[in-house]
Amino acid sequence: MQLNDLFDVSLVGRADEPALDVDVPDGVSTLTFGDVDIRANRMAHALEARGVRQGDRVAVYLANRIEFLDLFLACLRLGVVFVPINILYREREVAHIVHDAGPRLTIATSEGLAQVPTGTEAINVETLAEAASHAPARRVRRPIDGDDIAGIIYTSGTTGRSKGAALTHNNFLANAVNIVSCWQITPSDRYLAVLPLFHVHGLANGLCAWLTSGCRMRLVERFESGRAVAWFDEFKPTLFFAVPTVYVRLLELSDDEARRIGAHARLFVSGSAPLPAPVFDAFLGRFGHAILERYGMSETLMLVSNPYAGERRPGTVGLPLPGVSARIVDGDMNAVATGDVGQLLVRGPNVSPGYWQQPEATAAAFSDGWFRTGDMAQQSADGYVTLCGRASDLIISGGFNIYPREIEEFLQEQPGVREAAVAGVPDARRGEVPVAYVVTDDTFDAERVRQACAAAFASFKQPRALVRVDTLPRNALGKVQKHLLPRPEPA
Repeated sequence: MQLNDLFDVSLVGRADEPALDVDVPDGVSTLTFGDVDIRANRMAHALEARGVRQGDRVAVYLANRIEFLDLFLACLRLGVVFVPINILYREREVAHIVHDAGPRLTIATSEGLAQVPTGTEAINVETLAEAASHAPARRVRRPIDGDDIAGIIYTSGTTGRSKGAALTHNNFLANAVNIVSCWQITPSDRYLAVLPLFHVHGLANGLCAWLTSGCRMRLVERFESGRAVAWFDEFKPTLFFAVPTVYVRLLELSDDEARRIGAHARLFVSGSAPLPAPVFDAFLGRFGHAILERYGMSETLMLVSNPYAGERRPGTVGLPLPGVSARIVDGDMNAVATGDVGQLLVRGPNVSPGYWQQPEATAAAFSDGWFRTGDMAQQSADGYVTLCGRASDLIISGGFNIYPREIEEFLQEQPGVREAAVAGVPDARRGEVPVAYVVTDDTFDAERVRQACAAAFASFKQPRALVRVDTLPRNALGKVQKHLLPRPEPA
């Protein structure tokens, strides 16, 4: 079965039912599932007219908008590999993904095209959408196997080079079925979609759960605390997925607003970064809902979840989902005792077969068929998994992954910077933020370095402070001991 067949339960079976609310210049427009289906067909024909064929890659550098949905569904129907690019990335980061994935076509807004490297086959999304509006509406179907790649999601590695996790139709299928069944999502739900669709949280969870369940979705470009109350009051969602940062912002609302939002909702889900227990407790007290925390990765989609009907235990990510096996092992790959900390290994139908065109990285990521998550964890006697930190020095800021090596290498290219180390420091809203520690010479200009970082990196990757130090603390083998770095004070 293709992922398309799962989505057709809604797109065909519920063709006349309201499916999607989107912003238009004069308000909000509602589309039926049949409308969504027709738009996908037209976009598929428009892509074919541009020379896109089965097995090609198509890169999409867009914020949340209806054309993103059109393109995702069109690529699935054509057997084309969908490659979303983080809209916060800039030319340096976009260029790596485009060169690595080798897309037949890259699609962006006119502003976004300025970040796409020259020589790339690219098109303005408005131009493509106009062509699609005149394309045939007949359905498109290709002979697609469940093990065929449906998408490539780029996630940074410990070397700082971004790797593409290849996700199959079966990976997306298993993930969608698990989410819809375990979280009891039905056609009567109303899902407020604020998560970026270029991220697996918004794409593989939110978007795929919407299409699988046949519920109604309200799509907004991004979460804005100033508009949140209006969205909740007008759409009255029963279902909401977010990162911890968003829940921190929602706690800033008045008690009356919190009660109104909670009265209509059924389920709040948090992921992409650890949810602080105080946020869980405060949200329960003010909104009347226990946030359901879960855990997944770009390479694996959803792995572990607190139960819908059962104890949602603060500080834990819950129990392995159906079909997912989990082991916690020591450095010799032996299982640790219950309650002991070790590295979390997983396997299941949701796990990517590997990284795009990187056989060595793929081999290193697996051990006897088990995927090494890189997370340290412990499991209670009754099966609940608690994450205990990273095996690497990954920084998770507002739900986005930041690997320090990428920033360190860039900083060391800047005039006046002799050495650099980047570490995460706690932040009340984003969980962690990156701070750079630099050994400099007399030519160092802090403002010039900040401007260079702003031009090179997405906003969430930019160091929040540049701290000048005489030396970087190192062990006998020369490895920087980041836990010995001083508290940050801006340069």
